[in-house]
Amino acid sequence: MNSGLLLMAVMGLMLPAVLHFTHTELHFGKSELALSRFSSCVMLVAYVAYLFFQLTSEKSLYVPIAEEGSQNDGDLDDDDEAPEISMWSSIIWLSILTAWIALLSEYLVNAIEGASAAMSIPVSFISVILLPIVGNAAEHAGAVMFAVKDKLDISLGVAIGSSTQIAMFGIPFCVVVGWIMGRPMNLDFQLFETATLFMSVIVVAFMLQEGTSNYFKGLMLLLCYLIVAASFYVHMDPKSIQDKPIGT
Repeated sequence: MNSGLLLMAVMGLMLPAVLHFTHTELHFGKSELALSRFSSCVMLVAYVAYLFFQLTSEKSLYVPIAEEGSQNDGDLDDDDEAPEISMWSSIIWLSILTAWIALLSEYLVNAIEGASAAMSIPVSFISVILLPIVGNAAEHAGAVMFAVKDKLDISLGVAIGSSTQIAMFGIPFCVVVGWIMGRPMNLDFQLFETATLFMSVIVVAFMLQEGTSNYFKGLMLLLCYLIVAASFYVHMDPKSIQDKPIGT
C-alpha cells in the first residue's frame, strides 16, 4: 500500500516539472502553480483516506500471520497494561519537543550553505544525502532492529512510512499553507531531482513486489543508493551554475 502511495506522490511531483520543462503551459507561470495546488489537495485527500483506512480496518490486515497466534494469546496481558504517562502529558511533551526541533532545524538550514562552502561539498549532497542519514539515524536503527528480529513488516513500515508521510503529506501541506499565506509554492523540484525520485520509487516498488526479502535485494538497494549519492555529489543547482565561472 505504501508503494502505491509513493507512486502516486511521484506522479503528483513529476507532472508539474514535466509541464515546466516542456514549455507546454497554457498560462506561463500560472498553470504550473495551479496544477501544483490541485495535485497537493488531491494528495492530502489520498493520505487522509489512507489513514482512515488503517484506523478503521481490521488489525489482522496489518499483522503478520506468524504473529497472529501469539497476539491472540497475549490479548489478556495487553489489556492489563496501562500507559506510562497520561494523554495530556504526552501532548505537552510533544509540543515542547516539536518547538525545540523547529528551532534547531532553523539553525541547521541556515548553516547548510556555509558548511557547503567550507567543506567544498555541494549543497544538494548535504541536504539530500547527509542530513537524512543523520536526522533519521534513530529511525534507521529501529528499522534494522525490527528486521533482525524477523519483523519485516514493521521494518518496512518504518522505512517506507516516513517517505510516504513526507511525500503525501509534508510536501503538499507546505504548498497548501503557502497558498493560504499568499506565498506561491509549487511541486516543481527541477528535472534532475524529480527523475531521481521517480527511479528510486520504481526500484523500491519492484523490490517489494514479491513480498520477500533476501541479502541480494538489500545489496542492490544499497548499491542503488550509492549511485544516487554519487549523482548528487557531482550535481549543482542550475541557479548556482550561472554565478560560477567556467572551469572552477
